[in-house]
Amino acid sequence: MGRFLLRRAGQAAVVAFGAISLVFLVVRVVPGDPATLILGPDASADQLASVRAEFGLDRPLWQQYLTHMGEVLRGDFGGSWRLGGGAMGAVLERFPATLLLAALALLITLAAGFPVGMACARRPGGILDALVSAGSLAGQAIPSFWLGIVLILVFARELHWLPSTAGGGPAAVILPSVTLALPFVGWLARLVRNGALEERAKDYVRTARAKGTGEGAVMYVHVARNIAVPVVTVLGLLMGNFIANAVIVEVVFSWPGLGSLMVDAITNRDYAVVEAAIVTITLSYIALNVLVDALYVALDPRLTPETA
Repeated sequence: MGRFLLRRAGQAAVVAFGAISLVFLVVRVVPGDPATLILGPDASADQLASVRAEFGLDRPLWQQYLTHMGEVLRGDFGGSWRLGGGAMGAVLERFPATLLLAALALLITLAAGFPVGMACARRPGGILDALVSAGSLAGQAIPSFWLGIVLILVFARELHWLPSTAGGGPAAVILPSVTLALPFVGWLARLVRNGALEERAKDYVRTARAKGTGEGAVMYVHVARNIAVPVVTVLGLLMGNFIANAVIVEVVFSWPGLGSLMVDAITNRDYAVVEAAIVTITLSYIALNVLVDALYVALDPRLTPETA
């Protein structure tokens, strides 16, 4: 386990280094002058030069990069000129809201997709199976921002059942989390359905039936346990996907999470906040992968941390 964790830590360092380097270059080649955004279009040339010098933007790009990487190695991503204070502090303040949104979306996807997939496996080719297949394709094709707007128009504007923005209290998390989850419910159901059908054809299922085990127990005890490993894999990937997709959904619903913070930071060329947010998301992906590997071992004793 120790070697496994060290290997993962090395991979995390390499990925984080690549992400920081890429974001550093991208945000600086995008058109726009942070000094002009800070002082406004009426600032004099001397004032603009002073701000550029204060933030080190007047130096060659390679010098800025080396200086910045040295600061990052010390855990310092710099300060946010727009928000004030440290960039990483601003990111960590918003990140729990994004995690809450992604976790609820994952819970909705699992709670709806898994039982529906198992039901489809019990009656393949039936009406429910056909509906799930069509719904899965439609869900993957619908843009999340369009789905979010439709849910707002129906449940917030017309029916007045749910709030459309974060200021609407605890219920405000329902619409954005459903918006994240809906496109993947059918997809997970199809995955569970296909895995369950494959398991149903194996010898241990026939043996269980020969012993008089009911079909419900066969499906929801024996088969469900054996398809748990691929489902866990997908759920880990989905959690990372939800964190990334939250960028769009949070803007639509004015949700005060990491996604809306990133959009504001990119618009205002707040380099430090953008880089701190990207690193946080990258490390979250890596942490989720490590968690998935650990769950592999718990679900299948034949696996070890080195082979998971």
